[in-house]
Amino acid sequence: MYCSAEPYDRVFINLGPFPVYWYGFLIMLGALTGLIVAQREAKRLGLHKDFFIDLLVFAIPAAIIGARMYYVIFQFEHYDSLLEMIDIREGGLAIHGALIASVLVAYLYTKKKNVSFWKVVDIAAPSLLIGQMLGRWGNFMNQEAYGGPISESTYQSFHQYLPDFIMNQMCVDGVYHHPTFLYESVWSMLGIILLLVLRYKVNPRRGVIFLSYVMWYSFGRFFIEAMRTDSLYIVPGLRTAQVISIVLILGSLAVLYYRHKKGYDDVLYDGTSLKKQGSNRKKKKK
Repeated sequence: MYCSAEPYDRVFINLGPFPVYWYGFLIMLGALTGLIVAQREAKRLGLHKDFFIDLLVFAIPAAIIGARMYYVIFQFEHYDSLLEMIDIREGGLAIHGALIASVLVAYLYTKKKNVSFWKVVDIAAPSLLIGQMLGRWGNFMNQEAYGGPISESTYQSFHQYLPDFIMNQMCVDGVYHHPTFLYESVWSMLGIILLLVLRYKVNPRRGVIFLSYVMWYSFGRFFIEAMRTDSLYIVPGLRTAQVISIVLILGSLAVLYYRHKKGYDDVLYDGTSLKKQGSNRKKKKK
């Protein structure tokens, strides 16, 4: 349906001749908020107070590089020079690339520090979703990562009740588009609630919270990706993010099964050893 609205300025603030874009500001805000949440939980579970600060020194650059490399690989034919490939001022960062790179860095870092990898990523999982939830609003300010055009009936049944500032920004070339950034941001918020319930009410085995995060995000992304107009494709008709989402869900289920089968998940999220619990029960029976 027809619409008319001017997009928002992508610049958050100008520091002299240097513009700070909403996109970068919101990503950093998400990272900072996630860091604060992770630090508090890390302290509760006995990690050094600066553990996640030190980890982020390596993880954030790796995530940016990984996100850009992932995007460029699937858009390689659109770039004419190396400078264009590394220019991220117009966006062009893929979250799956950031996730893969940051998890790899976390694995190497925990090995070096002799800290449980699963303990660290379980703590970090809600923070990752916080970063994704806020980061999607950077896509909103860039007027990107939106879906296809909205029909009149769809608008009248749902989208007319959304705030005007959202729908006005989703007015592209005179047509309202699906605010897929909003769908994913809300999905991430629900995921945060789920992970916090697992953390504080269930206290599952180590690895469950992080792998639940991977599956939750991937499940939502699979369906949201189908609406988007800017998808990366492995081959025509096959969206990269949907394929990766399926692989991540199946891979997470396989890891959960393997860890349980081999007895590698014999520690609960809070550090309680199930082996010790079992031996204490045997002693009581005797």
